[in-house]
Amino acid sequence: MDSVFIYWDNSNIFHEAQRMAELSDEPDARYRVRVHFDNMLRLAHADRSIARAIAVGSIPPEMEQLWNRLENDGLTVSLFDRGGGSRSEQDMPDRLLQLIMLEDALDNNGDPGIVVLLTGDGAGYQKGVGFHRTLERMHRRGWRIEILSWAHSCNQRMRLWAKENGAFVPLDDYYGAVTYLEPSRPGFPLAQPRYAETLDLCSRPMA
Repeated sequence: MDSVFIYWDNSNIFHEAQRMAELSDEPDARYRVRVHFDNMLRLAHADRSIARAIAVGSIPPEMEQLWNRLENDGLTVSLFDRGGGSRSEQDMPDRLLQLIMLEDALDNNGDPGIVVLLTGDGAGYQKGVGFHRTLERMHRRGWRIEILSWAHSCNQRMRLWAKENGAFVPLDDYYGAVTYLEPSRPGFPLAQPRYAETLDLCSRPMA
C-alpha cells in the first residue's frame, strides 16, 4: 500500500516550534508563532493518498475553531486537557496515538502502508514502550517509516533509526512554510505578522 497513515502529536510539534521561534530575531516570536496546519499536513502526506490522519492535542478555547476546521478537512482530532502539564498527564494522548498506530498495524497486517509520525518524543524506549518502539514493531511488519520533527528536539536514537530504516524530515528545513507569526499582542512592542511561505516538497526525504 502506498497510502500514508499520519499520526500527529501536536503539543510536541507546537512547543518545539516555540523554541525555534526564540532563535529568530523577530520580537516576541515565541508567543506569536503558530503552526500552519495546512502546510504541515501537506508536508506530512507529500501529495500522497491519505488512508488515515489523526492528531492529538490540547483544548485551549482559542484553538477550537482551528480543530473544527481540521476535522472538516478529514483529520481526526482527539483533544485532552493537559492540566498542570505533568509527564503522566502528557502520557495519555501519546499512548492513545500509539494504540491507534498498533491497531492500524493489525488491521492492515497484509497490506502495510507508510507511517508518517509527527513528534520528536522518544521516551520509554528502554522500557519497551513509546513511539520509537511502536515504529519498530510496525517496521518489522513491512511498514515504511517517516518521522517529521524539529531536529533540535527529536530523540537522537529515534532520529538515527529513522534515517537508517526510513526517512527523517527535519521541520527546521521548512520552518518558514509550516509556521507563521501573528501580529504583536496588546501591550507589547509593535511587531508585524509573518505569513507562511509557499511549501516546496522537491527536497523532502521519502521512505
